[in-house]
Amino acid sequence: MGLCCGMIGLPNVGKTTVFNALTGSGALAANYPFATVDPNTGIALVPDPRLGVLTDLFKSKKMTYSTLEVRDIAGLVEGASKGEGLGNQFLGHIREVDALLHVVRCFQGTDVVHVSGGVDPIRDIGVIETELMLADLEALDRRKQKTEKKVRAGDKKAAVEVEFLTRLIGLLDKGKWLGNLTYTVEERALLTECQLLSSKPVLFVANVSEQVSSDEAMVKAVRELADERGARVITICGQLEAELSSLPEAERADFLKEMGLTESGLVRLTREAYILLNIITFFTAGEIESRAWPIPKGMKAPQAAGKIHSDMERGFIRAEVYYYDDLLACGSEAKVKEKGLFRLEGKDYVIKEADIVYFRFNV
Repeated sequence: MGLCCGMIGLPNVGKTTVFNALTGSGALAANYPFATVDPNTGIALVPDPRLGVLTDLFKSKKMTYSTLEVRDIAGLVEGASKGEGLGNQFLGHIREVDALLHVVRCFQGTDVVHVSGGVDPIRDIGVIETELMLADLEALDRRKQKTEKKVRAGDKKAAVEVEFLTRLIGLLDKGKWLGNLTYTVEERALLTECQLLSSKPVLFVANVSEQVSSDEAMVKAVRELADERGARVITICGQLEAELSSLPEAERADFLKEMGLTESGLVRLTREAYILLNIITFFTAGEIESRAWPIPKGMKAPQAAGKIHSDMERGFIRAEVYYYDDLLACGSEAKVKEKGLFRLEGKDYVIKEADIVYFRFNV
């Protein structure tokens, strides 16, 4: 699908540590600003225990998780919108992503320097967001000037666009984050075209120490800000996740149990990223392969088939569908059919979360 999240934040907040744990990329994580210049890009598997169950039930030879592309973008600093700290280059990298993972430092400690001399997550968030909004103001002003020329030439569509651009500029002037506002379908399309930084969905990642209790006040402040926005936030201990990712797969469950955890923070992070991007998962399962397929919520069966292969969309006949939970309850596909839970769906069927699907097609 080409889904891509960009990790942003001030220098030395733990972005690259979290990135390495998430993607296993081994990017440089150093205790000084701008250790990351070019964006590190990695692919994160999206863990899903349902896939393991399907693989066992169907005795599949192969199991394929869905994935998420993650870019670790260099730390932004105050003045980035004017080019400080290679800011213009870094902002360009952010424009290309679908969503932002905003890593916020919520731990004390003198061993990791802070660019502002002290830890204050709300101030840090404000610095980053101000720079993104200032960059958007500049981009919107340029676009408005070009569009106004079309208005003077009598273009009515351009007049509607100028009105919308003027409204966006007014909101940004007041310090309003554009990503949590409501838009029409046409306005949303224009936002996408403009690639505005402050219109992208954001997941706040509160990076805490292993002594989480000592960081509670800072995490609470981030949660309150997220609640005001209608945004999402998770806590993660980057250092702990780095230790976990360095262990062999067989030892990770024991490590989590020792730490009193049922799942890793990175499992939660990838799950939240899918929620943020409004993505659901359907499955294909059989003897050869069991596989998870991420698609936008609301996608119809032929388009979902096209994610597997374009020929399947072009020659779509029908979808044979049943729910994962029904398979789990019945114990086998044969029992699902016996109980009348196996359905034949046409081209107007909207794929649901956890559907197991077999597509019939002819080309």
